[in-house]
Amino acid sequence: MRVVDGYPGTRRPPPAAPDPAEPPLRRGPVLVTAVFAAMGGALIPAASVAALWRVWQFYAMLFALVAAIGFAAAVIALGWPTRKTTRAGALTAAAGLALWVASRPLGLLTRLDPWQPADTVVGFTDYVAAGLQCLAVLGFLVVRRRRAHPWPSAPRRVAAWIVLFPVLLLVIAAGAAGTVAAGDGISSPAASTLLDESTVEYCRPGGIPLAMDLTRPAARGAPVALFLHGGGFVAGNRRPTGPGALLAGSRLVPLREALTARGFAVASIDYRLAPAARWPAPLDDARCAVRFLRANAAELDIDPARITAVGTGAGGTLAALLGVAGNAEVRAVAALEAPADFGLTGLDPLTRATVLMALGRSPATLREASPLTYPGTGAPPFLIAGGRKSAEFADHLRAAGVAVTTGTGDPAEVARFLAAVTGTPADAAARGGR
Repeated sequence: MRVVDGYPGTRRPPPAAPDPAEPPLRRGPVLVTAVFAAMGGALIPAASVAALWRVWQFYAMLFALVAAIGFAAAVIALGWPTRKTTRAGALTAAAGLALWVASRPLGLLTRLDPWQPADTVVGFTDYVAAGLQCLAVLGFLVVRRRRAHPWPSAPRRVAAWIVLFPVLLLVIAAGAAGTVAAGDGISSPAASTLLDESTVEYCRPGGIPLAMDLTRPAARGAPVALFLHGGGFVAGNRRPTGPGALLAGSRLVPLREALTARGFAVASIDYRLAPAARWPAPLDDARCAVRFLRANAAELDIDPARITAVGTGAGGTLAALLGVAGNAEVRAVAALEAPADFGLTGLDPLTRATVLMALGRSPATLREASPLTYPGTGAPPFLIAGGRKSAEFADHLRAAGVAVTTGTGDPAEVARFLAAVTGTPADAAARGGR
């Protein structure tokens, strides 16, 4: 009887052959691109978790879990590239994409839109995340299934890197920009001895809170300038500095300084951006801000009869609509570099793409968003300073009997105009009252 390993009658098993289903995969440009796409697609929702947590913790935990698993799977696939790890990367990226599809195209997450906190600086940040996840799924599947040339020649590898390197750079840039936009947390400006600065929630459409930065002078019962930022309805936010201000081309700081020197309170708001929120969401939010200021005038120590609107770019269009669309909702309007018409004829490709993204192709929507299409009768005084078809808009308002001033949009000019319309003395801030 032969004894093997201490047990009679047994034989030593032959050494296990390598599993042909698990060969090592090379870290080529396709895999690297897929990994960075998956990381970007995971980091963007992760950056919005803090803001989402303040709205509903369940969605915040769901976003955090999917993002953490997706990011970990991408790291593992890059460190140990096998068929199993790339399949796991594809599945987790697909899970992140499914979360976006369920909430946006299908609208199955009905309590609120969980992606809205990620879209407060750029309205298509969630679309960037979804696009990166799509690219990650495709890349992982290609790496997992492509077996014809597991170890290509050096010239072939160099050619592949040359071809895909621009795509990799674009993926990294998109992921980084989307993460910064989704996690924008620029602090408020420094406190001042003249100004009382605070942030309040002025509206909660669809369960998502919208913020207003209110800067009040020492004077009691001050008039108010509601500031509406630009950005083509797809970008920007209320803050004076940071990514949102850069994208909006914001002139908030000099305008705020000029207005507060005239005794005005300045209310700068966030409003919902396209394509995350379709028209007329921005106009609805601007109207909600006016109602909030009027309803809380006593608590905010402002004058509800002297609410004015100031806007730059698309924000100027919103300000103009507050004056001409329906009953005049504000005492005066300053529209700076504001398009008065959104007809698609004659637009350059970039502007046309922005308009289509923000408003769509519907002629009815384009007319509804264009101040020039409204009669203008009964509108408050206007200051118009540039913008598409602004001259035609000024003539249109004058023909309706509206007092119109045209100018350059200089902050001091805007402050003088609003002070004259509201009857605010030039030294109101210094005297501490009206």
